[in-house]
Amino acid sequence: MTQKLWGGRFKKPFDEDAKKLSYSLEVDCRLAPYDILVNMAHVQALYQSGYLSEAECGALVGALNEVGDALAVPNHGLFAGDEDIHSCIERLVTGKLGDLGKKMHTGKSRNDQVITDVRLYLKDQIEEILSLLSDLRRTLWQLAGQHVDTIFPGFTHFQTAQPVVLAHHLLVYVAQFGRDEARFRETMIRTDVCPLGSGALAGNNYGLDRIFVAEELGFSAVTTNSMDAVSDRDFMMEFLSNASICMTHLSRFCEELVLWSSPLIGFVTIGDEFTTGSSLMPQKKNPDIAELIRGKSGRVLGNMVGLTHLIKALPLTYNRDLQEDKEMLFDSVDTLSVSLLCFEKMLHTLQFNPQPIADALSKGYLLATDFADYLVQKGVPFRDSHDITGAVVAFAAEHGRQLEDLSLEELRGFSGVIDSDVVDIFEISSAVDRKNLLGGTARDQVRAQLAQLQEENGW
Repeated sequence: MTQKLWGGRFKKPFDEDAKKLSYSLEVDCRLAPYDILVNMAHVQALYQSGYLSEAECGALVGALNEVGDALAVPNHGLFAGDEDIHSCIERLVTGKLGDLGKKMHTGKSRNDQVITDVRLYLKDQIEEILSLLSDLRRTLWQLAGQHVDTIFPGFTHFQTAQPVVLAHHLLVYVAQFGRDEARFRETMIRTDVCPLGSGALAGNNYGLDRIFVAEELGFSAVTTNSMDAVSDRDFMMEFLSNASICMTHLSRFCEELVLWSSPLIGFVTIGDEFTTGSSLMPQKKNPDIAELIRGKSGRVLGNMVGLTHLIKALPLTYNRDLQEDKEMLFDSVDTLSVSLLCFEKMLHTLQFNPQPIADALSKGYLLATDFADYLVQKGVPFRDSHDITGAVVAFAAEHGRQLEDLSLEELRGFSGVIDSDVVDIFEISSAVDRKNLLGGTARDQVRAQLAQLQEENGW
């Protein structure tokens, strides 16, 4: 029979349907290795404070090691209707050691135990996500380095606007994912704090050395208020916010890949490894992985909103509502991690197609702004040059021509300041390189940015 961690004052058994609503083992079982570590540190603190003998401490640590190893085996079959992972582990240890196992929970509440488990778990997950982000940024940097000389249409409102270097476009995402890295590193600082020893809400009566416990568990700091320690979920909300922003960045890039890979545009081809076919239409090559990542961004955003809503009206300190926090956290960790992994691998399969890109550069009057700037440099006020350029574009559109197709005589009909040097304005690579200022799309600026990223990151 499963041993509950509570029940002495209750005369009637817990309702079976209430168990279905209440029990969380299927969700929190992934905390098992962290719960083992937390119990070990607590047992050693009890020994230091004189509440366990050296032999008792050794026996408990040994049993915890055995239980941890057993739970790490796939399909272990050790769960037996336990309320949560904490009761499961205590049951298994007590099964090995009898009454000695019942001493393990002395001075410890599931309130401080679970949040310590979660903090340990999330520290590991943040480290993994930081590694995935680093790999992704390096891959994007390498891809950008291959396209410093690829002129690409820049868009606003998804209409061609001005020519840019494709590398400049790709480096946008290196910057965005770099900000994601910074946010996760900041969140790590606030996650790396040990709440164990806070008890249910007020601390404990056993004088346990909390600094020793924190050091044993690899924490850098200790919580300073026991009530805050068991009720704080700020670090989880912060993580979910970071995850949501990061997934939004992935989603935006995926949206571009979905559009660019369409036969209607054809800028890029995504490898077979990350595309799928149709069960009916044999010609289809669908960007399903990009679409799925785009879709899963909404799921992570929903988790962020859900956790914030869960916490917004809870009185101090612990409330059972907080059991729901882990499902949202775990789902977001899993979704973000696999999305980052798949996206980075998909980048290696991208092939940019020069001809569709070149064709797009000849549509939409991408050099109109450069022409307006040319007029300004000839002494025309910008607002007037803007109007003149708009009239020239309208004339070209009416006659089905591009600006560079207009003769000098036709152009001079709009302004007498236009001279033969205007032909230089309509050379597209020169238009890119004229943006030669910090942060601009000129190739020298892009090369400098690539070099700076290499130096900063050791790539």
